[in-house]
Amino acid sequence: MAFSHRLVTDAAASGPPPDPAPHRREELLAHRNELRGESFRDATVGLCALVASAAGTADPAARMRVAQRLGAETLLQHFPGEVLRNLFEDNCSRIAMDPAFGRAYVMQEIAGVTGNPVQGRAVVQLALLIGSAGSEFTANEVLAVKEACQILHLDPQEFGL
Repeated sequence: MAFSHRLVTDAAASGPPPDPAPHRREELLAHRNELRGESFRDATVGLCALVASAAGTADPAARMRVAQRLGAETLLQHFPGEVLRNLFEDNCSRIAMDPAFGRAYVMQEIAGVTGNPVQGRAVVQLALLIGSAGSEFTANEVLAVKEACQILHLDPQEFGL
């Protein structure tokens, strides 16, 4: 209990991440050819769903915005937009129906790119660009991205968290 409280307190103290700098987008574009494969797709969509559902349930309007942003993201255009939206909705539904199982399932999807640091960084960066649906990150959303960073063996400070 105390550990959980400390995580939430730490996340709240860090505040929302800064707007992604243009160099982050350029960095992602420079690695475009490495950002392929089902593991990368599933990890990206999973983390976006986790961020969108961080408050317990995803607001339907926010969910729609995130799904649209996933389908429109340049770096994900080699995946069919309908597949991205369906995976996102499936992950959000899993999290809503059984939060513990849904989170575990999504974390397992994210762990699929642990051995590839380029893809791991891209998953986090894309979640920061897409996952919040244009609003400021809440403490719970920051905590979700920090958990993903831990699974991916990445330093959250690298992303301004």
